[in-house]
Amino acid sequence: MGLSTGQLELLIFLAAIVGLLYAAVQTVLVLREDEGDERMREIAGAIREGAIAFLRREYTFVFLVAAVLAVIIAFAFGITGEGGRLAVGFVFGVGGSALAGAVGMLVSIRANVRTAARARRGDLGATMSYAFRGGSVTGMSVAGLALLELVGFYWAFGGNVLDMVGVLFGASLMSLFARVGGGIYTKGADVGTDLVGKVEAGIPEDDPRNPGVIADNVGDNVGDCAGMAADLFETYVVTALSAMLLAYLINTVAGATPLLALFPNAILFPLLVCAWAIVATIVGALFVRMRPGGSIMGALYQGLAATTVVGLVGLYALDASFMGGNVGIFVATAVGLVVMVLIVVVTDYYTSTKYRPVQKIAESAQAGAGPTVISGLSVGLESAWIPGLVIISGTLVAYAAAGWYNGFSTGHGPDAYLGLYGIGLAAASMLSVTGMIISIDAFGPITDNAGGIAEMAHLPEEARAITDPLDAVGNTTKAITKGYAIGSAVLAALALFAAYTFAAANAWGPTHTWASFTGLLTLSTPLVVAGLFIGAVLPFFFTSFLMNAVGVAAEKMVFEIRRQFREIPGILAGTAKPDYGKCVDIVTLTALQQLAVPAIIAVATPLAVGFLLGPVALAGLLLGTIVSGFPLALMMTTGGAAWDNGKKYIESGHFGGKRSDAHKAAVVGDTVGDATKDTAGPAINPLIKVVNTISILFIVLIVAHSVIGI
Repeated sequence: MGLSTGQLELLIFLAAIVGLLYAAVQTVLVLREDEGDERMREIAGAIREGAIAFLRREYTFVFLVAAVLAVIIAFAFGITGEGGRLAVGFVFGVGGSALAGAVGMLVSIRANVRTAARARRGDLGATMSYAFRGGSVTGMSVAGLALLELVGFYWAFGGNVLDMVGVLFGASLMSLFARVGGGIYTKGADVGTDLVGKVEAGIPEDDPRNPGVIADNVGDNVGDCAGMAADLFETYVVTALSAMLLAYLINTVAGATPLLALFPNAILFPLLVCAWAIVATIVGALFVRMRPGGSIMGALYQGLAATTVVGLVGLYALDASFMGGNVGIFVATAVGLVVMVLIVVVTDYYTSTKYRPVQKIAESAQAGAGPTVISGLSVGLESAWIPGLVIISGTLVAYAAAGWYNGFSTGHGPDAYLGLYGIGLAAASMLSVTGMIISIDAFGPITDNAGGIAEMAHLPEEARAITDPLDAVGNTTKAITKGYAIGSAVLAALALFAAYTFAAANAWGPTHTWASFTGLLTLSTPLVVAGLFIGAVLPFFFTSFLMNAVGVAAEKMVFEIRRQFREIPGILAGTAKPDYGKCVDIVTLTALQQLAVPAIIAVATPLAVGFLLGPVALAGLLLGTIVSGFPLALMMTTGGAAWDNGKKYIESGHFGGKRSDAHKAAVVGDTVGDATKDTAGPAINPLIKVVNTISILFIVLIVAHSVIGI
């Protein structure tokens, strides 16, 4: 299709606007629903107040840090030249990710009470559809905002993708802060509340007599909604921009395959994929309907399946229209969708109550807390194997498909440059379902809060019969999103690593080539081995602080809840009201205090290795972080979700049901899993991309000023 660059940019811009308009319409439809009775509104107001207070404090801290870093970037690279562009992009990257998180949370904290009010009508299908509508606001807001920012900066910078690296770093840094801060808050509150309430006091989850219950419900929003939205905004931006960056840098390397001569739209093609994703998500949302006798998860999967099919058809049409109908390019893009489907299926298997892994954890709880923890670890470790094979298979297929650009009948092997671009396209094609995936994920905290409000407001059992199964499904949907985010992060990080090697070769000087730089990346080079080991242990060191932070926050919550039970007579009898605000304040301050060290580790480690040991060692660090971070993140997130649903499986009436010894053991397993699945594991996703983006951003200075040299 013979469209000019300006016309393509306009099409992409219009798609972003359509996505944001769709989110606006859904917001209006969500907010016009009934909020329930006065007690429900009071509880929802407390949750809303706590969530906004946390976000305000967190964003104030992050924006102060971002302002300092923006000034450093501007002066380090020349404030009147490239430094100014990088700094502006960095600020907008931080702001875009923060805005995506805020929009998603502000809708969720209003949809929760309305979902609970809907549940009183006893219609599971209608309540599920409403909760999904609330989640779709987050999904489409993230996709629309990310696409708008990408096409806006591409136009503003005149197509210079390298100057957009500041946007990458800004989005990644904000995602890291949001995931870490929100994760520490939500799991510190959750663990502390459960340990005293369920285990010690023997009262139900979300019981209004528990002083930590409001803080727990606030955590669902700041961690699973605001943190998740900021994270997937960053995933969207980084994944699309990594493919664009590869196309741009390949075209600057002497002796490389003339990518833009073969495919003139190669740089903008990932954004065209994102634009079509808006359409695919809107169509897919129409299919999220519960049929008579159907399941909640089945209804959500209908929407995901429809989005995938529409996305695949669109990828074929885009390839035919803008990439010359190249079979290899289409196969490379289709690989991304296949990888997504397989990761969703595998994650569902390991986290759903319908299958062996979760049931095995529940069964082991009959023997006590120790076997529960051990079986959960076993499931988490096992869950990394198949996704690892899926990712490497997808990478190899995408590389080979795009690399054989003249067709599969040619005698030579894959072209390395085009093969790397194919990996970038495979990552970008996963964006075809991002809007739907985020919508399904945001469904989780809405239904979780709805269940809490129903319990605290003493709604009839008919309402809990609606909110409880929705909440249980929400655990699986959140696990699926984390698996999707981690998988796309790995593909994007591989593309970013390739972009790093091109950027390092360019910075090295005109007398050296990309082949000569990558030729140094062997195990016979001691600096590479040093970097590999540092990168391999980095995710473990990083997550150790997060696990400890959750423990610190939970400990303070336990002491405070015990104090209130002891010093405020009548709480457990229901004749006195707990001080909910005190628990919210404690966990908020603790989370913000604890997030600084992990953030510093993520930013300082690649810079220290780069400036001390040089770009070759830094390349080793990037690979080591990707290779070890991927299975560690999967083990933590999938295993944690399996622990959680093992507890839910027992609560549904198996192995003695609620308040049984098996249930008490399962609560302990869930407590361990809380810290892994919602704090430490998901934070590895932005960590992987932060170390890559900051390395690309500072590579020119690293090459010029490294102590040991290349």
